[in-house]
Amino acid sequence: MGPAPVATLLVLGATGDLTARLLLPGLGSLLAAGRAEPLQLVGAGTEDWDDARWRSRVHEAFAGAPGGAPAAVAGAARYVRADVTDGEQLRALLASCQGPVAVYFALPPAVTVRACEELRRAGAPDDVRLVLEKPFGTDLASARHLNEVVAAIAPEDRVHRVDHFLGMSTVLNTLGLRFANRIFEPLWSAAHVARVDVVFDEDLALEGRAGYYDAAGALVDMLQSHLLQVMALLAMDPPSTLGERDLRDRKGEVLRATRLAGPPQRASRRARYTAGRIGERDLPDYAAEPGVDPDRGTETLAEVVLHVDSWRWAGVPFRLRSGKALGSPRQEAVVTFADVPHVPAGLRGTPPPSRLRLGFSPDRVALDLAVNSEGDPYDLEGAQLAAELGASELLPYGEVLAGVLAGDATLSVRGDNVEECWRILEPVLAAWRAGEVPLEGYPAGSDGPAPREGFPAL
Repeated sequence: MGPAPVATLLVLGATGDLTARLLLPGLGSLLAAGRAEPLQLVGAGTEDWDDARWRSRVHEAFAGAPGGAPAAVAGAARYVRADVTDGEQLRALLASCQGPVAVYFALPPAVTVRACEELRRAGAPDDVRLVLEKPFGTDLASARHLNEVVAAIAPEDRVHRVDHFLGMSTVLNTLGLRFANRIFEPLWSAAHVARVDVVFDEDLALEGRAGYYDAAGALVDMLQSHLLQVMALLAMDPPSTLGERDLRDRKGEVLRATRLAGPPQRASRRARYTAGRIGERDLPDYAAEPGVDPDRGTETLAEVVLHVDSWRWAGVPFRLRSGKALGSPRQEAVVTFADVPHVPAGLRGTPPPSRLRLGFSPDRVALDLAVNSEGDPYDLEGAQLAAELGASELLPYGEVLAGVLAGDATLSVRGDNVEECWRILEPVLAAWRAGEVPLEGYPAGSDGPAPREGFPAL
């Protein structure tokens, strides 16, 4: 028998931006699709809200859900004012909830750790499920500590570490593309692949998120979590099933085999945007944004090059990149295949590289090929075959919450994999803190810093 359905979703940090912007709309899409049992929605926070104000927030978030979420859940939602870093208040809060309870920590990382430590001391119901937002810790040591704390509260199969990228339909479609098409998997190795790039460049700037972002930066915000998870899906060996254990074991094998492609000074780069213009918006220098501490040297663009030391991928560079305030937003994984060994005499021109592109926004797949020119069949030129990928009926947070409420951890990040992600990038973090990698600049609205060795143009 599977786990009992969740009776209560308890959101700690109910008044925060993450809850309003991502969590509640995701829950609304899940309820609207009929893929969740009726549940009690309880919000908790230190702000002096009441049930009416909390219900208004829930109704507003649900109204934007595809198909419209059932009003009954929003109408019965309740709010509790509580300090979740106080053990007595936390115990009373849990006691007021109908079980089984899924506790969603929509809190800043430091507050999450304190709340978990209090929950360990106060005790939790045997059937509680813990739902943790990234970043999971701030470095390898803190991630290990947090894993030890949550392991004392609940077993691993009831701990859900949320990475909403794993709920994105395109990321999930990667599995179908790779493992249900014979034409790709035989070529999916160092014998035929020259490089892999996972890119999440956006035209958004800080957008009022200095409180979190200026302490994290692009490396922790995007590469350490989201993009390493995408890379693991791209590089893993075929799993026997898409069940929680098989899929996460295969991802873990990739992460354990992953290392920097060289010293941090050569295998990483960091930069932040200066004043510029994107469309109709004039953007200030990042260091002048409200809430930013210029002395921190926080990067808004991060790149690393990694190697996966395995039979399949030995020697293939995997580049992860994410940047803000860029003029040409791109969110895709690009597999560049090796050049052909020989072009027959008589064909003119150098064939462009063959590339498989998996777009995250919009959801699409494209294959760049060399073909004969329309004007002269002996001339070579590039062409692209493209198709739109089927989108999920759920928002990414809806997909993740579906697993939480059903007790399925497949789309959650396992504790050992979290620690491996920190281990991979810890040398980069240390080198950046020590000033061993210069902080470059790029104007907002540009394509980022100029290409250099190891980091060619995308």
